[in-house]
Parts: sequence; structure tokens; C-alpha cells
Amino acid sequence: MTAVFAEGGHRGVMVAEVMAGLKLAPGGRYLDATFGGGGHAKALLEASAPDGLVLALDRDPAAIAGGRVLEDRFAGRLRLSEGSFAQLGTILAEHGWERIHGAMFDLGVSSHQLDTAQRGFSFRFDGPLDMRMDQGRQTSTTAAHLVNGLDVRELTQLFFQLGEEPQAKRAARAIVEARARELFTSTQQLATLLQETLSSGRPGLHPATRVFQALRMAVNNELEQLEQGIKSAMEHLAWGGRLAVISFHSLEDRLVKQIFKTASQPPPVEGPMRLLPQDPQALPPYVLMTRKPVTPGEEEVRANPRARSAKLRVIQRRPLDAPGVA
Repeated sequence: MTAVFAEGGHRGVMVAEVMAGLKLAPGGRYLDATFGGGGHAKALLEASAPDGLVLALDRDPAAIAGGRVLEDRFAGRLRLSEGSFAQLGTILAEHGWERIHGAMFDLGVSSHQLDTAQRGFSFRFDGPLDMRMDQGRQTSTTAAHLVNGLDVRELTQLFFQLGEEPQAKRAARAIVEARARELFTSTQQLATLLQETLSSGRPGLHPATRVFQALRMAVNNELEQLEQGIKSAMEHLAWGGRLAVISFHSLEDRLVKQIFKTASQPPPVEGPMRLLPQDPQALPPYVLMTRKPVTPGEEEVRANPRARSAKLRVIQRRPLDAPGVA
């Protein structure tokens, strides 16, 4: 994602590649499921001019508020809606959008969120240990709740599964020992402990990187939300419609790859038996547009180092006029 939208035009990651993958056309209805700073939404609007419509979602109220300038600029063509991936189907129904001609997800944390200390996403700034995307929900779990409440086994599992941290148990033990003296309340407090306890394992990688990733993903229930959102977007694609997803780490990319792979395989043969082989004559309902993920070019990575780990995958709902489509 990008920073809060400005007329100067903060750009989203791999904008040209996403637009090419979606093959936008005038008059279409397009979904930006991760509005962020509005970089991709702006590109969708421009590529679908003069009458294409864009519905943009974000679970962060600050992103929706920051996007009003873009909404005014493209009056009547852009609709902003606050909500999570799990609410995607409901939000589409509320707007009367039974079918969409294209959709996109940019799964990166926005620059604005990372650079705002009060959000607690980054170990580079001192701020409250929060990490909630929907910070306005006072009843939701924060990173501080997890760090101060989970035991060693639970923290180890969390850091290993969602952060892929090889030193997960060591980090968990250090946290539990430290919080016995003083509870964790700030990002710098946690980052300092992790820097003193863990080795980065890779040049240029801060020792706190994987633990902070794991906490953010757990706080926001990211993988479950992502699976629900992608499947809902695919279900709402019109015939020939496309979905583009940009992921930034292996857990996300692995999930996207598996969903796309399953959807692009032929359906099983109908019959009385529980398990039947796939019908080799039947065409799958979806078609992979990217056999391998598309990655950003060197020029973009130089201009925006945060884009270096981005991977783009695109899938299409098989066109209605394709052979074998009923």
C-alpha cells in the first residue's frame, strides 16, 4: 500500500503490472479491497475512465478519512467503505454489486501506518504496543495483550507459525522473564529486548522483524481474513473478471497460491461415489494468469525498497463464451 493519499500521487506497489493483469475497461465495476493510500484505486479509476466505478474498502478508519479527497476528485465514480475482508460479501451486497469485473488486494501494511508511531506497527519508532488496523475498536485485542498474556508455549507457537522466527522459543522465554519485572507497553521496549536477545540471521534484518510481523498478523487475524476475502471476491467475479493479489511474505503468498491452484483445477466428476477423479474433459472455473508470481522491477525497488518482497498473482474467472462453459 501507500501513504495517505495526496494529489502529488503516492503510488501503490506494482501499479502498472496490476493494471495490465486486470485488463480494465470503461464502464466496469472494480473492487480495491485494500484502499490504503489510494494509489491503486486512483489507477483503477483512470484506467476504467470515463465511466468505470470503483468500490474501495479498508478496515482502517484513517485510510477512509484520508481518501475523501480522492472521492471528491472522482465524484460519482469512487465509493469508500470501511470494513474487513470478512465483510466483503456483505459490503458488495449493500452497494448492489452482485458481480464485479475485477478486484485487487495489496496485502502490505501502508507506509502511513508504519510511519505513524501511535499505531504501534513499527519497531523504528516508539509508540504504544497496539498494531490494530481498526484502532477505533477499543474492545479489540492489541499486541500488548498478547505479549503480556500468552505463556511461553503460546508465544513460541505464535512467533514460529506467523513470523517464521527460528528463534521463537528464545524470544518467548525472554519476553515472559522480562514482563515478570515490568509489563510491555511500548514498541521500543519490546524491540530493545528482542535486539538484545536474538540474532537477525540475515544482514540488514532487524531481530524484531519476524516477531512484530507475527504479532500484527495475530492481532488482525490476517490469514483467516485474507482467505475469506479472496474467496468472496472470486465468487463475485463476473465471467472473464480477474483478481490480482500482491503479497509480501511467504505465508500470504502460499495461501494465495493454494487458493488459486485449487480454483483452477477441473471439477470432480459427479456420481454416487464419495471420491471420484477429475473429469479431464471439464474445464476449471478459473484460469491462472500468472504461472509464477510477478515481481517488481529494479527501478521500482530502488525508488521504494519496501516493494522488494512483493509478489503479484492474477486469476481469471473463465469467460462465458469459453468452450465447455455452461
